[in-house]
Order: sequence, then C-alpha cells, then structure tokens
Amino acid sequence: MEKQRNKVYGADIHKKFLVATILSRDGCKIKDRFGMNIEDLVKFKDWVIRNGCEEVAVESTGVYWVPIYTILEDKVEVIVANAYKIKHTPGRKTDSSDSEWIAELCLNGMIDPSRIFPKLDRELRSLTRAREGYINNRTQMKNRIHKELESSCIKLSSVLSDVFGKSGRRMLNSLLDGKSVDEILKEIKSRSIRKKEALLREALSNSLNPTQCILIRTYLDMIDSIRAKIAELDREIMIRITRRKDDLSIAMSLPGIGFVSGAAILAEIGNYEDFKTHEQLAAYCGLTPSVYQSADKLTTGSITKQGSKHIRRMLIEVAHIIYRTRDSKLKRFFLHLKAKKGSKVAAVALARKMICILHHLLKKREKYDDQGIQRVKPSRIDMTSFPIEMTLEEMIETIVKAGYSITKIGSGGHG
Repeated sequence: MEKQRNKVYGADIHKKFLVATILSRDGCKIKDRFGMNIEDLVKFKDWVIRNGCEEVAVESTGVYWVPIYTILEDKVEVIVANAYKIKHTPGRKTDSSDSEWIAELCLNGMIDPSRIFPKLDRELRSLTRAREGYINNRTQMKNRIHKELESSCIKLSSVLSDVFGKSGRRMLNSLLDGKSVDEILKEIKSRSIRKKEALLREALSNSLNPTQCILIRTYLDMIDSIRAKIAELDREIMIRITRRKDDLSIAMSLPGIGFVSGAAILAEIGNYEDFKTHEQLAAYCGLTPSVYQSADKLTTGSITKQGSKHIRRMLIEVAHIIYRTRDSKLKRFFLHLKAKKGSKVAAVALARKMICILHHLLKKREKYDDQGIQRVKPSRIDMTSFPIEMTLEEMIETIVKAGYSITKIGSGGHG
C-alpha cells in the first residue's frame, strides 16, 4: 500500500461529463458535476486547487481521461487507474457512488497507478502507432486487390514475389488499361521476371471486368496515398527520435531490428529507467507466463498479454525476421525451441529474450555482440545503385527500410 493522503479527489468520467467527489480523512465529503468541454475543465481544475486536494484519481476510460490529465499534471498529482483493477463491489452502481469509491481507494493508497509517459514520449508513441495503423490499412488494400485478381483467375501473385513492386505495378496498370499479354510482356524490363514469360502468360490469360478495374484503381490510389502519409510520418519520427539516437543505435545493434522497429520499440518502452529489472519490462510487454498456484502445485500457462500489444507485435515480427536471416545465437535459440514446441511458441520466447537483452544493453549502455558472429554493415550506401527515376523521398524510404537512420547535419553538411 502507498502512503495515505488526507484529502483526495475521485472522478467517474464520461464522454460529456464527469462526476467528482472530494473525500477527506475527517469524513468530509464534497460532490460536484462538470462538463467535458475546455471551459468546464478549467472550472474543474480551479475547484480541485481551491479545495486543496493532494491527489486526483481517475479511471482510464477510453481517451476521456487525457484532457483531465493534461490540464492537471502540472498542478496536482494525478493517478490514472486501470478500471479492471478498481472494479466496484457488486451492488448499487451510480456515477456518484463510483466517484466516491475511487476517492476512497485513493485516500487509503490502494490504487496501483498506470504508467503515464511524459509529453514528448507520448507524442513519439502516437506517431509510431499511427504509422502502424497506416501499415495495416495498406495491407488491407493490398489484400482486396489480391481478392479481385483471384476472383478473375489472374494468378499474378503466384509468379511475382511482390505484386506491388515496380514491375508488378506496371503490369497492374497495363491490365487496367486493357492491354494484351504481349503488350504487357514487352514493357517488362527486369531480366529475372522476363525469364518467367511462360508463367506470366498463363497467369495473365484472363482479363478484368469494368467493375473490378474501378475497384482496383481505387485501392491503388489509396495505397499511394497511404504510402505518402507513411513517408511523412517517417520523417517526423526521425526528427523526434533524434534526442534518443544513442538508445536507437543500441537497439539497432540487435539482429533483426532496423530503424522502424527500433523506433517503435523505444517509443513503447518510454524511459527504460522505470524498469529496475528485465523481468519488469518483459511483464510490461505482456511476455511473461501466467502463473497458477494451489497448495504446493505451481503451474505456468500462456503469456499474460497484459501490456502493450504494439511492442509485443513488433518484437514477434522481429523474431520471425531473425529466423529468416543468417546464422546468429538468437536464430539458434529460435530453431532449438521450434523443434520442440513449434514456431509460434519459439517466436514468443525469442521476443521475450530480445526485450530482456535490450533492457540490459540500455542499462549498461552497450551494443549487442553475438560472441564472435559479426554483423557487418557497409559504412556508406552506394547511391549509384538506385534507379535514376527514383525521387529523393523514395531513396530515403529505401534507406530507412534497410535499417539506417538519416539525420540532417546542416545546410552545408552531408547526410
């Protein structure tokens, strides 16, 4: 239990209003109701300060708690409580009784506060999560295009590894323009794809109907729009992550972690000093096993998943990348577990191992060393290898995807 307070405030928050209760140890109780617009929130702040509250406790209800936290964080200590952990006892439930219950728990130091990031860290995390959302939307659009192609028996995805690459997009545009197979094949410049001419003729033997052409054009336009938004977010993330460039460099020293995944992981962790041990960080990511104990029998189950789903998804994605890369100690760890328990369990176990290693590296300010297995990266990128028709933004995007970070040194410098 935390130390007890003499006067606290509890709030039951809703979309349009909040119900507040001030509770003091001498039994004094004050209740009021405020709207959720900015004017009412300012009145609410003045009311809290005027009554001399030592601490304010609110439930983490959707995003409705955010404006309250923002307006009070510099004036009074604010506790954001997990709604599940402070669930009211069964019985009569009203907004007034809920706010009083929250105040009572706060008064007696019985609330385990949620971890709230500082403003700069919250903004960086919002950007990385927005990027993740755009990636999911783009994948959804690509899947819809695959669906339309498959429904017309156009097996382009069976021949090309990436239908949405340069050659794939050229073929799609030619299909939408109603060109014949011979005309489409003449436009192909890639030697590796021209070797698959027989397979492409078979895959492109059918055509699209007008409705499918309209839908695919719409989906392609949305993909291009999303791609531009992702590039814009990448540039903003680069700017925001500069203040943590040393942490990013340490994270990117691990196999499988590039700029995008490293920035996302660091944004979800926030200040690593908040976690005294790697076990605490693994628990925050929801990667620790659930435990059931009765008498002397102890049973462990699946992971708790009681943490950031965003960092958990990214770490598991990195685990699969490690599995597909060249030999490393982490890859051997994955293969060893995969042989016994399958790839899903192995990926989760490797994700947990990765976050524990990263916590150690950040604490010790060291870079990852795979005990003799060197990860050599070129000191610079040969820009002559890029196609001439690529724009600067496309080059930057390609470099970022390759795992590099770009920093603008100055008007006269070289990046």
